[in-house]
Amino acid sequence: MAKFSKKKKGLPKINTSALPDIVFMLLFFFMVTTVMRQNDLLIKTPKLPNATEVKKLEHKSLVSTIFVGKARDKDKKYGGGDLIQLNDKIATDRDIANFILNERTKHNEEEVPYMTTSIKADIKTSIGTIVDIKEALVEVNALKLSFSTRKSGEENK
Repeated sequence: MAKFSKKKKGLPKINTSALPDIVFMLLFFFMVTTVMRQNDLLIKTPKLPNATEVKKLEHKSLVSTIFVGKARDKDKKYGGGDLIQLNDKIATDRDIANFILNERTKHNEEEVPYMTTSIKADIKTSIGTIVDIKEALVEVNALKLSFSTRKSGEENK
């Protein structure tokens, strides 16, 4: 009688027929949940000052940002001084109180004490402009303030 040797089979191939479905579900999920940039800068991108101690803000949804800087080269209608941008429009320090009050109406009463105002000011911004902003914030009792900086040694983006 002849001896028959049994061929050893390797592991079966993994079924990848569901892989395209999974990839498209993930793609669709990220397309739906991604938040696009909310503010277009009307001022020059601020060159942030250096700092040795930096702490990240935790609840970004509770942060209202005030941009301060010079006008872009193409927008000479605003003059040569410091400009304040609230959301998507150029404003003055008198508009800051309304801006903060509008931001508060977007949140629950329990979240209002945790709201932070972040100032992204250019390194060459006049201290008088910063003081005017701080005084306007004190008027509406927005005392939790953060200044955006970069770590020493980091390049400005």
